[in-house]
Amino acid sequence: MRVMVMVKATKDSEAGSMPSTELLEAMGKYNEELVNAGIMLAGEGLKPSAQGKRVAFDGPSRMVVEGPFAETRELVAGFWLWEVKDMAEAVAWVKRCPNPMPGPSEIEIRPVVEAADFGEALTPELADQEDRLRDKLAGRSG
Repeated sequence: MRVMVMVKATKDSEAGSMPSTELLEAMGKYNEELVNAGIMLAGEGLKPSAQGKRVAFDGPSRMVVEGPFAETRELVAGFWLWEVKDMAEAVAWVKRCPNPMPGPSEIEIRPVVEAADFGEALTPELADQEDRLRDKLAGRSG
């Protein structure tokens, strides 16, 4: 199963504070363990929401909202995409993670929707299209 592991933003991350050398070293070691175990598929840190934008949808209309965004605890400061056998394995790996922030922090784990989750709505034609797109993405990164 694939999971998105999200490091929740804090006042420090939203202020643009960069991690210390010690934290970068600890995270680098942790990421290396994830890669060596075949768990990590991708992972990146994100810049503060002040540098971001949101696009709000309402029917055919689109409205661009400039950052920063309120409610820091609802924002994401970074993410990993992992392949794990189950949620218990994901939780065990997150518990091994160095604290990603200088103070209290949270990491959220959410399962990625897989093709089978769409049931009958995913027609054979749509499944073929999805497979072609995944093949193109794999070719681009390889």
